[in-house]
Amino acid sequence: MKRVAIFTNAGGGKSTLAKHLVDIAGLPLYVVDKMRFLPGGDAVPHQQYLATHAELIQRDDWIIDGFENVATAWERFDRADTLIHVDLPRAVHYWWVTKRFVKGLFRNPDGWPENSPLWSSTLSSYSVISRCHRNLTPRYRQLLLDSAASKRVHHLRSPAEIANFLETVRREAARSIK
Repeated sequence: MKRVAIFTNAGGGKSTLAKHLVDIAGLPLYVVDKMRFLPGGDAVPHQQYLATHAELIQRDDWIIDGFENVATAWERFDRADTLIHVDLPRAVHYWWVTKRFVKGLFRNPDGWPENSPLWSSTLSSYSVISRCHRNLTPRYRQLLLDSAASKRVHHLRSPAEIANFLETVRREAARSIK
């Protein structure tokens, strides 16, 4: 596990999962939202983001959390050696977006640029969930099937599966240290 792409619908726990993986695996973390947006929420020029992304995916090791657009996501998935799709029921995504909003009233959400516009970002997340579930989730599932022979793929379908996955990675990391 050297180049890890984590992807899911809005509010699927990408940032939390990525943070735990960084702690376990010691790989550098790159958050797409922090590459795309400046503190306060202004967008980085798209060409600048594309150049940063292209350079980043050529590195030997990384964890990348996020989406941005289909073209860059699939470039990232192609270069990754490990794909992690968090595929939760839509209701969980809505609930976790709501929890992130409430927590965001007190501290910056994980993976978000400082002083991001909490209200508009939350509304955007709510509006994306059904479209992503309908349009991208089937493509993500097919990606995992198509990639299983050449990459490590993890299809996590519940919070319990996420916890079990993290525990397995912890055990593997502990064994490799011995």
